Amino acid sequence: MFRRRTALSVSATVALLAATPLLTACGSDARPGAAAIVDGKRITVSQLQAKVRDVRTAQGESPQGDRLIMTTGRLSLATLNGMIFEQVLARGAKDAGVTVGRRDVEQWRAAAEEQTGGPARLKVMWLQQGVAPDRIDATVRNQLLLDGLAKHLGADRRQPQGQQQLAASLAKTSRAMGIEVNPRYGTWDDKQVILAEAKDPWITTAPAPKPQQL
Repeated sequence: MFRRRTALSVSATVALLAATPLLTACGSDARPGAAAIVDGKRITVSQLQAKVRDVRTAQGESPQGDRLIMTTGRLSLATLNGMIFEQVLARGAKDAGVTVGRRDVEQWRAAAEEQTGGPARLKVMWLQQGVAPDRIDATVRNQLLLDGLAKHLGADRRQPQGQQQLAASLAKTSRAMGIEVNPRYGTWDDKQVILAEAKDPWITTAPAPKPQQL
């Protein structure tokens, strides 16, 4: 059976830039094959496993493969955490009227590649965070949506108060989406908008380009 944890308050600080069995039946609430339910829609175990497999394949093909795999030992939890958070962020941004265009993503990525020493180096840095090469643009888009939402709220993410403000907004969205997680992966924390057992920040990134570069 799924368990859901609902928070009553927002913590003072929030970390910022993050083979499974079928769910056992439990009464009429059984959701076989689901890793999580977000806003009534399933994130299936097979979808989660596919994303984990993509990362492991890319890591295995890298000269630093062994080290990359060692640094992402809890990849399934981190990946599910990211899949859930992405949906919460997308809803929060949509409700606030925040959008990110393709050109925005391209400019951010180009600046990041310049700062980190080229596309190959940037891909390795993302693999260290458990992000497959074909997911870089999507992850950059999430970063920009998070920045845009903070700006919409007038929240300075460099300050604890701004972090609290952003966290409170996302926590409200998270609660409204009725997130349920397969107990195999732990519980979803609406308060910090994170899969409790994952212990990963919202979005981890390569060094962000300076604002003027965008």
